[in-house]
Amino acid sequence: MRAVLTRVKSASVTIDGAVNGAIGQGFLILLGVGPNDTEKECRYLAEKALGLRVFEDENGKMNLGLSDVNGQVLVVSQFTLYGNCRKGRRPSFTDAAPPELGNAMYERFLEICAELGYPPQHGIFGADMKVESVNDGPVTLILDTDQLMDTPRR
Repeated sequence: MRAVLTRVKSASVTIDGAVNGAIGQGFLILLGVGPNDTEKECRYLAEKALGLRVFEDENGKMNLGLSDVNGQVLVVSQFTLYGNCRKGRRPSFTDAAPPELGNAMYERFLEICAELGYPPQHGIFGADMKVESVNDGPVTLILDTDQLMDTPRR
């Protein structure tokens, strides 16, 4: 599972001209699902992302977490995070999970965020979405369970 996490002042996702989700200060998480991802990767990534301390304290140090700043979360599905650009000019997306698994893991990620105390605003899996954000810092991190988890799953 992969995520691009951006610290934002605000973010929103619009579908068919209507805002589907919007937040103030917090995290915009673009979430990609791989073909071998399970509940284990889903929970690990949610806990890791939501537990990051990347908001500045009174001394300008990144010591504060989402709860310290009353932050919010916006999650948008992003299969293109598994795009392979090694050959040619057109990315291949065969490394992404098939849509049924991708949607199931995306929905589970949303549920886990809520269980952890951060009910997320979100997009709709597979929809054509317009995402806007006011990046804060900017602080943008790439999280990949294949690189973060202690034990390889393959």
